[in-house]
Amino acid sequence: MNYDARENLSQAIAAAGMALLCGGAIALLQKPQLKQLKADQNIATPEKVQREVAAEKAKLKILQQMPGFGFDNLIANWTMVQFLIYFGDEPARAQTGYSLSPEYFEAILDRDPRFLDAYFFLSSSVSLYAGMPERSVAMLDKVLKLLDPQVPPKSYYIWRYKAIDELLFLGDGKAAKKSFEMAADWASNYSDPESQAVAAISRQTAAYLASNPDSKTAQISAWTMVLNNAIDDRTRQIAIDRIRALGGRIEISPEGSLQIIPPPED
Repeated sequence: MNYDARENLSQAIAAAGMALLCGGAIALLQKPQLKQLKADQNIATPEKVQREVAAEKAKLKILQQMPGFGFDNLIANWTMVQFLIYFGDEPARAQTGYSLSPEYFEAILDRDPRFLDAYFFLSSSVSLYAGMPERSVAMLDKVLKLLDPQVPPKSYYIWRYKAIDELLFLGDGKAAKKSFEMAADWASNYSDPESQAVAAISRQTAAYLASNPDSKTAQISAWTMVLNNAIDDRTRQIAIDRIRALGGRIEISPEGSLQIIPPPED
């Protein structure tokens, strides 16, 4: 075996070893949860759920601190799966709330700030359900400094998520205007119809906010995005209720799609 072959073999063995080590660490973190699920199939009591939340918080703390061994993306993806399990456990969340949502996303985005799909869930889970829009915006401020219009592709959506948090949950129309403008600028780097549409609607919403920081039309536009991106029926209903409360009308087109009609006066 020549030197290059031995070197390639050594690198492959090292990479495999790192993967096993990373996978083993994740498995160890998951083992107590699996044991608990096997040991108790009964309906969770409030005390039990609170203990599980405390254990999950400790696990997330370890995930944030443990070395990635070059597998940060793998850890981020695994943590995202765990978040979806946490978020989807409605009986448990009815007892404990969604206070761990920001912990999940800090663990995910610290590992992989380019994980665009993760941002899709950030606003609704942290701002809407956990009631922590300041923390959501702070996370977005942090990661946006590491990104640019092309990294990750279509990262302009992150500016729109930030604008929605600022407008709907912080009531900061001026900050939202700047974020919508940034979304338009970043989206303008792309020539595809989706990106051009996002650029146009972002500029339009920023214009509404420039003339009226409390613009109902701008808020309805933001809630429409929440509605279109909703990950569960509860979020959809909240968005529909808020749109109607702002004076917007929701109609169903002949094709079956929802049409949002803003109020005659802004």
